Amino acid sequence: MLLEVRDLHVEFRTREGVAKAVNGVSYAVDAGETLAVLGESGSGKSVTAQAVMGILDTPPGRITGGEVLFQGRDLLKLREDERRAVRGARMAMIFQDALSALNPVLTVGEQLGEMFTVHRGMSRRDARTRAVELMDRVRIPAARERVGQYPHQFSGGMRQRIMIAMALALEPDLIIADEPTTALDVTVQAQVMELLAELQREYGMGLILITHDLGVVADVADRIAVMYAGRIVETAPVRDLYKAPAHPYTRGLLDSIPRLDRKGLELYAIRGLPPSLVHVPPGCAFHPRCPMARDVCLTDEPELFATDRPDRSSACFFWRECLHG
Repeated sequence: MLLEVRDLHVEFRTREGVAKAVNGVSYAVDAGETLAVLGESGSGKSVTAQAVMGILDTPPGRITGGEVLFQGRDLLKLREDERRAVRGARMAMIFQDALSALNPVLTVGEQLGEMFTVHRGMSRRDARTRAVELMDRVRIPAARERVGQYPHQFSGGMRQRIMIAMALALEPDLIIADEPTTALDVTVQAQVMELLAELQREYGMGLILITHDLGVVADVADRIAVMYAGRIVETAPVRDLYKAPAHPYTRGLLDSIPRLDRKGLELYAIRGLPPSLVHVPPGCAFHPRCPMARDVCLTDEPELFATDRPDRSSACFFWRECLHG
């Protein structure tokens, strides 16, 4: 197994109280596999990724439990210099806001080349050559002429391609892509996702794709983990989940996708709002918004149950009804 996250807990201490942003998350991804992590904003997707990468802001964030096993080593037990050697070279991250993630006062060539000068000890000339090659690889036109330009001189889609190039620079074993198509138009989204899938096949990398958009991952992911209020509430192979979700929250997300066969009908929306992570309701955290909620849901917190197949699970007492409903 390339990466295995076991019972991860992350807390943020705020004036209102302790926010349990990640509350016992477990998932795994193997080489060449794509795991999509889905959920609304505030569900804990990005915080989990930051904890895995070792870039969580501490304080206010604090990892209070769990393991992050990367190729058998627990990253949470490594010294910072050891963790830094893994980050970038063995595992890399693509951030959702490329303009904020890139340094505005350095050219893209300098930022790409830094990966090689710092981690590979290359000369600046050789690093610039590799930067041009990477820009060509992610299909940035006229890469040799544009390597000396600054981030603001590129479009949103081109900046995202530069972020992908930076992540690929050292040919890592795992890439975490955090909302890589946010704020891009639909056509550019498709191009970026197609590029990611192609590069993953070429390099044989594991890929964790974090998103709130079920439509983005339909043709890319192998498996899906759905998060809500800091917990995983469903895991399944992508085709099975789209065909028959086993959790009411997943069903609500799927029903919220615009479809051509529902033209003229009102678009479904999950009622209410996600809970405050400081004041998560007792029982199932989704019960205030759930159309299937019953008395047991108000008092007892469901575990992640195995369902009708060993490769899918659901944190719902009534997963059978949801699955066949």
